[in-house]
Amino acid sequence: MTAAPAGGSQPHASRRVVLVAGEASGDMHGGDLVRALRARCPDARVEGIGGPRLRAAGMDTLIDAGEIAAMGLFEAREKVGAIVRAYRRIRRILIDAPPDLLIVIDFPEFNLALAAVAKRHGVPVLYYISPQVWAWRARRVHKIARRVDRLAVVFPFEAPLYADTGLRPDFVGHPLLDRVQASGDRAATFARHGLDSSRRLVTLLPGSRAKELRFLMPPMAEAARRLVLRGDVQCVVALADTLSKSEVPASIPGEELPAQIVAGDTYELVAASDVALVASGTATLETALLERPMVIVYRMSPLTFALARRLISVPFIGMPNLIAGALVVPELIQDEATGVRMAAEAARFLDDAKLHARTCAALAALRPALGGGGAADRAAAIAEEMLA
Repeated sequence: MTAAPAGGSQPHASRRVVLVAGEASGDMHGGDLVRALRARCPDARVEGIGGPRLRAAGMDTLIDAGEIAAMGLFEAREKVGAIVRAYRRIRRILIDAPPDLLIVIDFPEFNLALAAVAKRHGVPVLYYISPQVWAWRARRVHKIARRVDRLAVVFPFEAPLYADTGLRPDFVGHPLLDRVQASGDRAATFARHGLDSSRRLVTLLPGSRAKELRFLMPPMAEAARRLVLRGDVQCVVALADTLSKSEVPASIPGEELPAQIVAGDTYELVAASDVALVASGTATLETALLERPMVIVYRMSPLTFALARRLISVPFIGMPNLIAGALVVPELIQDEATGVRMAAEAARFLDDAKLHARTCAALAALRPALGGGGAADRAAAIAEEMLA
């Protein structure tokens, strides 16, 4: 089922929405959704859990998403107190002052618990960017169907997973299609950051959380050192806006980082790159949409990895490979994610022009599978229907 198209909406009384986005990617997509919703329903009041992008979109942030975002099951123990307090606060709002709509974005365990509370108290629930049931714990589709009124999914292969549940998800397309854009002016990007136009560029994307930096930056720094020693390569760290520049050297104490650290220009840097080293997550899909070869890397605590290996049921962890159904770009996970391996895999793309071109073409072919643009507005149209 496809969401209703954007169009003129009838004026209606002010409505109150509680929205919960517990991570950086949810904050980004939530910000787009809130802007689209406010364009349709100017009087709608939105409050809840989010970060800077949701605040910029006009949401009243009761709890900052950074207080509860966690990487991995065992790492979440460090924030369990903040997570419990945040849950209790939103739960109390749903019970004592029920809103007209609860919108939850990703962050599944937390949000499904809140969805259950909302359903018990007559609050309709819209889930935007659904839990990754295709990757692990597929039986959750039945729990989701019981607790959610509408489900907006962003991958075409997600909707059929709910065929036996009675819930008919809306495929709205992927929101990154509207966000991931770059000028493609490599010369301008090089000039803006003082890069050497005679050398190849390898961009490092070590993730959006401090914990990811601690796990990934040391081997990435080693890979950068090895690549720079070739003489024809330069490296740059494209810093997520959830991190500060000081956190990068702090993650590799006593070591020199042979790479410039740049904030606020990630898409242009990736588009200008010959290859990227990318932490598994949203950034892999962004890099794919920019049609740049990459090496997907990830490390986590040994306990989290041991548990994840038992639970995850898909052959790949990188979204480009999952969408393609094949290993389009290499993946280095846990013990394989060493500086030596990262440098070697990056060098394959640098030294083999045919492999480089073939990979760019394969990544370009992924875009049509993600639907058209306008995902946020399609999701906002569903929210508007529910509010009406």
